[in-house]
Amino acid sequence: MERLKIAIQKSGRLNDDSLKILKECGISVSNGLDQLRATVSNFPMEILYLRNSDIPQYLIDGVVDIAIIGENLLVEKDEGSIAVLERLSFSKCRVSLAVPKSFEYNSISDLDGKKIATSYPNTLNLFLKEKGIEAELHQISGSVEIAPNIGLADAICDIVSSGSTLFKNNLKEVEVIATSEAVLAVSPTISKTNQETLKKLRFRLQSVLKARNFKYILMNVPNENIEEVITILPGMRSPTVLPLAEKGWSSIHTVIEKNKFWEVIDELQALGAEGILVAPIEKMVI
Repeated sequence: MERLKIAIQKSGRLNDDSLKILKECGISVSNGLDQLRATVSNFPMEILYLRNSDIPQYLIDGVVDIAIIGENLLVEKDEGSIAVLERLSFSKCRVSLAVPKSFEYNSISDLDGKKIATSYPNTLNLFLKEKGIEAELHQISGSVEIAPNIGLADAICDIVSSGSTLFKNNLKEVEVIATSEAVLAVSPTISKTNQETLKKLRFRLQSVLKARNFKYILMNVPNENIEEVITILPGMRSPTVLPLAEKGWSSIHTVIEKNKFWEVIDELQALGAEGILVAPIEKMVI
């Protein structure tokens, strides 16, 4: 049976988060230490653990059908033929310019004629060209942040997540060139059989991703206020209303976007809602 080949980063945070979301999709991955290839037992899929920078070329060549990869890497490799199917909302970061804290930075023009160390020369070149800045680029891989401290460059362009690495190296972030997150990318040569398998995987991914943005909420409400409560509560179709053993009260069940809960909680309490419980949702199929 033909298996869908998916590439994920060999090690690091992107590897951990990729395996986590696959597990949430019900895909059982069993692999040993340092194993570079693993077959899934309960889904027609094979996982290849690859070096991050090699994955775009493997997609182009059709060695793998899909990949979970940082969007920033696709931009850097300028692989326009690789389609992005899903944004996965993890491993979020930004590609930024940073300078030593002692550097008096006012605008991008302060980097004109300066030396910049980076692992993302194409992304940086495009940005500088748009801004009309000419700089000397030093392409290095790994430990970009030490370049100013050893006199290699005046500034750096690198991935920034929390900013702690910049802080430790006495650097400050001055420009955000691009933002990025993990995405599901597909090879332009994927077979028809694996396209069907991919549809099933995307359905599972979308169910998991939707669930992350919602919470299940239930509360007890006086019957005379039910209509008002329903008007301020969203729902997949409409809330579920169940009578309680105590006369004059009902229980309302619904789902709510997690970032809207605190916007409506005061209104709910003002309408007499009690015993409000909020629970996570594991999967959400609409």
